[in-house]
Amino acid sequence: MYSLVLFYGCYFISSKFFIQTVCRANTDKKEIALSFDDGPAQNYTPQVLQVLKTYNVQAAFFCIGKHIEANKDLLKQVYDEGHIIGNHSYTHDTWFDLFSSAKMSAELAATDNIIKNITGRKPVFFRPPYGVINPNVKKAIINGNYIPLGWSMRSYDTMIRDEKKLLKRITRSVKPGDIFLFHDTCKITLNILPIFIQGLRQKGFRIVRLDKLLQINAYE
Repeated sequence: MYSLVLFYGCYFISSKFFIQTVCRANTDKKEIALSFDDGPAQNYTPQVLQVLKTYNVQAAFFCIGKHIEANKDLLKQVYDEGHIIGNHSYTHDTWFDLFSSAKMSAELAATDNIIKNITGRKPVFFRPPYGVINPNVKKAIINGNYIPLGWSMRSYDTMIRDEKKLLKRITRSVKPGDIFLFHDTCKITLNILPIFIQGLRQKGFRIVRLDKLLQINAYE
């Protein structure tokens, strides 16, 4: 039974089992925030940015350090267009959660340095790869003085292939304060994003930037 509890605590970031995480905003206002993981990438970050610009939406991008190094101009575009940047590790390695806390901290520091070199700012928000938190991840978060960010609405856009199914999943039970998790590396996300934004607005929801929704500074 205890092993099941540990599994749940590690793999469900909203459990807050090891450390207090932010997964939604405490608000009654019909406001939500969009977040995108795993970029920046030539496919499809530029197109996602264009959609956000068209609809005057600001979002949060949790970026992977090695992807930033390969797309520095794109990271600068994300920042210059008014979106916030969060840390999503340097490698997003499949075995990240098995790293030592020292190795995790080194990855986070390397990503911070790249982001700061491009934007002049060090991010405070950190989203663990795969949303996994364990004692080593907790230690790295505390050592780096990060605010761990999760989500309240996971789109599963990396897995769902049917656009109607994806739209139904992310629109059926939207609540004030929701934080949506998407990936700016998925074509399906790009395809449904305009419809999703318009649909939310028709329901009376405002899409606000994550730091404004949470009323927490995104940078040191």
